[in-house]
Amino acid sequence: MSTILYGKAVADAMKEGLAAEAAALTAQGVTPTLAIVRVGAREDDIAYERGAEKRCGIVGVAVRKYQVAEDAPTAELLGVIEEINADPGIHGCLLFRPLPKQMDEEAVRNALAPEKDVDGITDGSLAGVFSGSGRGYPPCTAQACVELLAHYGIDVSGKDAVVVGRSLVIGKPVAQMLLAKNATVTTCHSRTRNLAEKCRGADVLVVAAGQRGLVDAEGIEQGVVVVDVGINVDASGGICGDVRPEALEGAAAYTPVPGGVGAVTTSVLAAHVIDAARKSV
Repeated sequence: MSTILYGKAVADAMKEGLAAEAAALTAQGVTPTLAIVRVGAREDDIAYERGAEKRCGIVGVAVRKYQVAEDAPTAELLGVIEEINADPGIHGCLLFRPLPKQMDEEAVRNALAPEKDVDGITDGSLAGVFSGSGRGYPPCTAQACVELLAHYGIDVSGKDAVVVGRSLVIGKPVAQMLLAKNATVTTCHSRTRNLAEKCRGADVLVVAAGQRGLVDAEGIEQGVVVVDVGINVDASGGICGDVRPEALEGAAAYTPVPGGVGAVTTSVLAAHVIDAARKSV
């Protein structure tokens, strides 16, 4: 019988320590504070914003929200980022991406002050992940995958890990983070030939391609651990992952969608903000 890797258990385990750290900083006159910047009103952004705000409230992290119109120019968003950079009372910034096509996303993400980049969006933070230097913060969702595996005692050292997805948000950084834990990592994507065959060789399979049902039963080997990071809408309007649910029957363990990695991501975000606030003292 498969073990379900619920994210709530991981978030609950992190909660007490984070709350204590935030309370200690607040007692010193420093309230850990996150700026959330959203462009437009995408439903997935709004849902994540609610989740992040709720988790931050639970552990004692304050939240300030900034909203920019969908059709705004890059200069307007850069002005918001500059305001956040200049405010010593803000310790971290969450910027929802992708940005609208008329905006220069590279310019915006790299305008953020490195010390406030708590979601690993700047080139400097990503360089820290790929070099293993420990500088900056890794993307929260990528770190959440690693935290979830560790919480459930799943040691990836010496294991064959397959990551399906190559974005800078999840795929590439999580591959590097698994490699740092001595996994042997293969990175695949939606255009990989014989994808199912490559997935079948995995001891640990992380699927983060953002494509509903990309991995089916043909790609799931008996006894594999599956971390499904995909968030998609199914035919009935519900939420589903990148792995077809019926394919998970033979897995040793898997994350549910929803209720898996997402619950951990917001806790990692809060942890990064608290750490950034501590470093500002």
